[in-house]
Amino acid sequence: MQKHINLDEFVCPECKCEKLVRDDFRAEIICTSCGLVINERMLDLGPEWRNFNNSQNDKRSRIGAPLTLTIHDKGLSTVIDWRDKDSHGNSLTLRKKIQIYRLRKWQQRARISNAYERNLIFALSEIERMVSQLALPRNVQETSALIYRKAVENQLVRGRSIESMTGAVIYIACRQCNVPITLDDISKVCRASKKEIARSYRFLLNELMLKISPIDPTNYVPRIITKLNLDGLVQKKSIEIIKTMEKARLISGKGPMGIAAAAVYIVSVIMDKKRTQRDIANIAKVTEVTLRHRYKEILENIDLEIFL
Repeated sequence: MQKHINLDEFVCPECKCEKLVRDDFRAEIICTSCGLVINERMLDLGPEWRNFNNSQNDKRSRIGAPLTLTIHDKGLSTVIDWRDKDSHGNSLTLRKKIQIYRLRKWQQRARISNAYERNLIFALSEIERMVSQLALPRNVQETSALIYRKAVENQLVRGRSIESMTGAVIYIACRQCNVPITLDDISKVCRASKKEIARSYRFLLNELMLKISPIDPTNYVPRIITKLNLDGLVQKKSIEIIKTMEKARLISGKGPMGIAAAAVYIVSVIMDKKRTQRDIANIAKVTEVTLRHRYKEILENIDLEIFL
């Protein structure tokens, strides 16, 4: 098998040609211009087996899972399987089962050597549970685990409940990853109240000096559109209205969910797909008064004819 390569460190010393051919069968690099063998007897650092699909690649790979921050030991330690079978799949004898049971118990104790790891185990399991219930992406879980590890290293979790801290780090991770979510959503699956989560959130921002950008109201539009069963055109026009408000600097100091709800309400009325203010306010979790204030501001400051 041959393939062309363009490497700065491999230039033909005779004709100065950069178009080279790598012959993996002969383990040589050959110049395509003059035929000079530039390098020979190269070592193949790849696997000795071939794979034709991803499943074969996973089965034949001899390495373990990648490092992850979602496990307290980052996935470096070994685990004794709970199935009492040997390498051939045969069941163990009673004597061997008792021996493996003792080894498994001591191996689990060895993985947790201090209070730091015990705290991480409980907190990371809580993060995994809440992320799963909220159907959040994997990068949010990784970011949450990283922030919590920083909090533990700086001794910020002492005297505070693990539940409120884990809820706070998930909210911070969602803000950093631009995932639209509210504190109300997190408090529903967290074992701490919304007030405790908000207090821990502000505390972590100050102590870890984290920079959180303001929430973009356009991130909440797809969520409202989906729950109202509206089409994509309504979503597109609502986002255009919000971006126009951003250019006019009319959204600073106002709740992003209220702005998104007002934009959706206006577009639904214009396109004759009206939803009631109560329905939109309940889905956006804002009051009807807030919704009316926001859409009145839009009507007073933006010419809606350009969006028709």
